[in-house]
Amino acid sequence: MNTGFPVFGVGFTGSLTSTRPKLGDHRFHISTRTSNQLHVSTVTLSKGLRTREQEDRVSSQLLLKAIAYACKVPEAYVSELTDSEIPNEFEMQFDEDQELEQLINGQICFKVYPFLSDMSKANRKIILSGSFNPLHDGHLKLLDVALSILGDGYPCFELPAVNADKPPLTVSEIKRRVKQFEEVGKTVIISNQPYFYKKAELFPGSAFVIGADTAARLINPKYYGGEHERMLEALSACKSTGCVFLVGGRNVDGVFKVLEDFDIPEELRDMFISIPSEKFRMDISSTEIRKSKGML
Repeated sequence: MNTGFPVFGVGFTGSLTSTRPKLGDHRFHISTRTSNQLHVSTVTLSKGLRTREQEDRVSSQLLLKAIAYACKVPEAYVSELTDSEIPNEFEMQFDEDQELEQLINGQICFKVYPFLSDMSKANRKIILSGSFNPLHDGHLKLLDVALSILGDGYPCFELPAVNADKPPLTVSEIKRRVKQFEEVGKTVIISNQPYFYKKAELFPGSAFVIGADTAARLINPKYYGGEHERMLEALSACKSTGCVFLVGGRNVDGVFKVLEDFDIPEELRDMFISIPSEKFRMDISSTEIRKSKGML
C-alpha cells in the first residue's frame, strides 16, 4: 500500500457479453471516492456491437479515466463509445464538515491537513499520535528529536477523532485542534483509529513516536482481553507492516521511565527504538497545561 496521497476508493461492476445471450442490457458501473468527492458513472453498451474482449477494453479504458480523474492527474483518453453510448454520470462534493462527520462515522479512514508540505513523495512517515489538547512545545520537540534519530522521513502529527475510552470528538473540536497545527505550520492527520495495530494498517512502514506510558500500555495484556498471545499477535501484525515505535521517556505513575525499563517480548524488541533521555526529556503534559489555565 502506498501511503502517498491522494487516497481513494474505486469500485467496478458490470454485466458484459458472454457465451450465453443476455436478456438484459450490457452495462457497467464505475464509482470513485476521495475524502471530498464521490463520482459515479454508468454506461449502457450497444448490444451485439462488440466482442467480450472489446467490451472489456472499453470498460477498462473508462475505469482508468475515472481513476485519473479522482487522482487529478492528466490522462490521454480516446473514447471508443458510440454517439448513443453516453455515460450517465453523477458527482457529489463534500465540504470539510461533511468530511469530518464521515470520518467520525467510519465512512472514510483519515483526512490530511498538509500544513508543512506535500507528503506524497515521502518514503516514510514519522507520526506522533496524541490528543493535542493543547499542542505544546514538548510535542514539537519530541517529533524533531525522532526525525534527527531516524535521519529522514516526513514528520507529522496524528489526531484520532475516535477514542477507545471516550466519546468521539465533535467536528468543531477537531477543527479547533487542527487550527493549532496550522498556526505552527505542521502537518496533521485526523484518523478514526484509536489502536496502533489499525494505524499501522493505514500507514504501513511508518515510524510511530510514542511516550513510555503508551509503550507500557502497548505491551500490557490487560488491553488485549488479558491474553498475552493476543498482545503478541496484534503487535506482530504491526511489525509485519514495517512499522516501528520510537519511545521517549515519560512519567509513568509518578516515576520517569524510558524504554529500557520495560520487558519487551524478545520477538518484538527490534520494533522498538529508544529515544535517550539526554536527547529528550520534558515532563510537561497537556493535562497540566489545562490545569494551569483553569481548563479542567
